[in-house]
Amino acid sequence: MARPRTFDEHDVVTTARRRFTETGYHGTSVGDLSAATGLSKGSLYGAFGDKEALFRRVFEEYCAAADQSAAARVEGPEDEALDRLRDWLHSPDDVVGGDNGSRHPGCLLAKGTAELAWTDEAVAARSRATFQVLFDSCRQLIEQAQRAGHVNPTADPAVLGQLVVATHRGLEALTEAGVDAGTLNRIADAAIDNLTPGSRRR
Repeated sequence: MARPRTFDEHDVVTTARRRFTETGYHGTSVGDLSAATGLSKGSLYGAFGDKEALFRRVFEEYCAAADQSAAARVEGPEDEALDRLRDWLHSPDDVVGGDNGSRHPGCLLAKGTAELAWTDEAVAARSRATFQVLFDSCRQLIEQAQRAGHVNPTADPAVLGQLVVATHRGLEALTEAGVDAGTLNRIADAAIDNLTPGSRRR
């Protein structure tokens, strides 16, 4: 009879996610994961399969959290839609942030896509799906802002939504590079302010 597991899978996946985010897929060995989680290599293999299988689970959960966060942003008063977009740009990685004020670990969606999308179709497909969710949620927020009179009603909300997502991705990269928060916030504010009539700009 197999012995019952004495560890919490969620805790292990969370720890593995942090490690993959900090050092990337290729920069993380099974030994690194074993040391970080406190589990033997055999226990990791028994519970999650190989490193690739564990990464895919981590990546799936990360993307699912990003999807849920994007859906939640759409909810709320239409006249506050741009404020919700602004808040998102002010938090370049609102799915997983740094711990206790430590250096920002970056975004697993971006890192996983950059490392594996060219060779792993499952990662590529999951990445595309999440980016589509982000595009759609930002488009809906732009549409809300248009109905509230805060964005030109003749502008293409899909294109503007994609522009916001691209800005967010760029801000995340700058955050990981250590650019100061003041600079990042000024970029975020400029991106949103340039969507709006002059009367609404800060």
